Amino acid sequence: MMDRRTWKQGAALSAALLVLGGCGGSEGGGTAPVATAATRSVQSVAQAASPAAYNIGTGISDITGEAAEAGMFGYSKIDQQTGGIHQRQRARAFIIEDPATKQRVAIVVTETGAVMQGVQQAVLARLKARYGALYTDANVLLTATHTHAGPGGFSHYALYNLNALGYLPQTFNAIVDGMVEAIVQAHDNVQPGEIDLNQSELHNASRNRSAPAFRANPAADRAVFPEEIDPLVTQLTFRRAGQAVGVLNLFATHGTSMTNTNTLISADNKGYAAYHFEHDVMGVRYLEGKGFVAAFAQTNAGDMTPNLNLKPGSGPTENEFDNTRIIGERQFGVAQALVDAPSTPLAGGVDVRQRYVEMGNVTVEPAYTGDGQRHTTCPAAIGTTLAAGSTEDGPGPGVALEGQSNPFLAALGGLLFTIPDDLRKCHAPKELFVPTGLMRPVPWTPPVLPVQLVRIGPLYLAAVPAELTIMSGYRIRRQLARTLGTTIHNVLAVSYSNAYSQYVTTPEEYDVQDYEGGSTLFGRWTQPAYMQELDRLAQDMAQGRPTTNTLTPADLSRQQMTFQTGVVLDAPPLLHQFGDVKTDAAARYTAGQTVSVVFVTGHPKNNLHRNDTFVKVQRLVDGAWKTVAVDGDWSTQYRWKRVFGAESEAQISWTIPTGTPAGTYRIVHQGDAKNLLGTITPFMGTSRSFEVN
Repeated sequence: MMDRRTWKQGAALSAALLVLGGCGGSEGGGTAPVATAATRSVQSVAQAASPAAYNIGTGISDITGEAAEAGMFGYSKIDQQTGGIHQRQRARAFIIEDPATKQRVAIVVTETGAVMQGVQQAVLARLKARYGALYTDANVLLTATHTHAGPGGFSHYALYNLNALGYLPQTFNAIVDGMVEAIVQAHDNVQPGEIDLNQSELHNASRNRSAPAFRANPAADRAVFPEEIDPLVTQLTFRRAGQAVGVLNLFATHGTSMTNTNTLISADNKGYAAYHFEHDVMGVRYLEGKGFVAAFAQTNAGDMTPNLNLKPGSGPTENEFDNTRIIGERQFGVAQALVDAPSTPLAGGVDVRQRYVEMGNVTVEPAYTGDGQRHTTCPAAIGTTLAAGSTEDGPGPGVALEGQSNPFLAALGGLLFTIPDDLRKCHAPKELFVPTGLMRPVPWTPPVLPVQLVRIGPLYLAAVPAELTIMSGYRIRRQLARTLGTTIHNVLAVSYSNAYSQYVTTPEEYDVQDYEGGSTLFGRWTQPAYMQELDRLAQDMAQGRPTTNTLTPADLSRQQMTFQTGVVLDAPPLLHQFGDVKTDAAARYTAGQTVSVVFVTGHPKNNLHRNDTFVKVQRLVDGAWKTVAVDGDWSTQYRWKRVFGAESEAQISWTIPTGTPAGTYRIVHQGDAKNLLGTITPFMGTSRSFEVN
């Protein structure tokens, strides 16, 4: 039974959700031209080395959570709930060890909207139980691709579970399990190898969605990005005996090619780039064994949209699925060119520094503020402009506009929440709506956050638990490069890493109060604070001294609530059984056509089929059925729909790829049903056989 305080918290959460229509989407307007050149000439930034300069390992695993009736993370749209799978989400791990010092780092790229702090804590706990002190919060870097097309509910902080109606343990565990499995695979295959470090540029896969805010920065800084985008592509190519075994590609563009009307789980454009490289080019079959691993990670993508026409689902085409594929293909194209480019293997040591910071209480010294004055950050709060949502990626419910005062929402926030005057003053000119850092008994957003610096030879990765705009990233990179005595191209700001705390804008961008500014939690001096705290890590690394860490984030794993009932019962329609075909395939098809079959099914929450599949497309070969596609393949779609009460159906479609061999095929659906006693029973349904000519 809820006590009064819990009920009030829930009511406030619900009221906040109604107006926070675009958390994590995009912003801003602007008239920056769309560049068309795909890449510039390849630039090698490696140092000379002998072969097998490192010990390297790679791994991959499935992290797909609840494929039906789970609120999706990213757009904060309460009616956007999962309704099937287009692509499965995966975690990809890379381990790099310096053979001389035995210092190693594990980098995991996860196809989620963010890496939540609770996820980081759970992954590290599992690694500690398995490996002791080998992997820690200092040498494990967890970073997200920021897809907006996956199930939410995997945070331990209330704000990020709003539209999932609370915490979803199945999705949380799927993400943690898959990330740990990927690391274990990488650990188990660590062997001598080489790493190439190359860079290029990509000009037609992003556009600045918050150009008015970007243009508030000084002209000298803006000149670094003449197209108002960050085109830099950085890639580590992992090789053994000269053969590429993995790729870690980093480039800034949002995971918002799929819109807020989509209900299918998708890894979005970066997920397609990874799938295309692994599956289509390198022949990886995820259910038949692992092989080449390609991860496409983010850098400072906070104001970079893949929607090149600056409206949701628009650019380069008007079809969100085509846009996901095309923007992914463009990232893949650069990655493949860098794999094939002449290069010198990387050399140099591996080093790590990390500490936790109470980000709402940082004194920022004059050397970092830009105005020669000392300033402080503020306890976390979100502004009214957050409710404007993402004009270019995922608009809010229409109750607010970017860059404009909203007295109604400001007054509503004052009625729903206690907002002290000193907090309003600290956050000015932000107009406050929800003081997330002051909520009780537990803050709605994490107050203690990690900053991390990883060195791999000449490359430095500054891991930040937030979404940096390109100018925020640039200023941090510039400062670290000075301290570390290297070029700015050798320093990357890696957003969405190790925890999540929304956006980071420069002070000048913050003053404009576009969506990103309204979502910059710790006030006007958030970016200088991150720059200062990361620079302290850089100073320690440059001087070869250890970093002191005195804070530990709270463990909230035992304080989670959900307002979902879960699966109560599955029931087939009258005169039917689970797995029965309601709409069957036709007798014949040709390449390019779509096969669609509807099955009587159970709820996908009964069994996530992680590292498995709800769908099999099979071909008859020498008298036996051979699986040629599953629910993680681009050519398939698995859509789940509740028909009535406990009755549901699965529509499985397969768009026959060009080059598919002629022959006899069928569609198979694997599902699970729950009875009134709670027993879950697997079933299978099969379509008629059909010919592909």
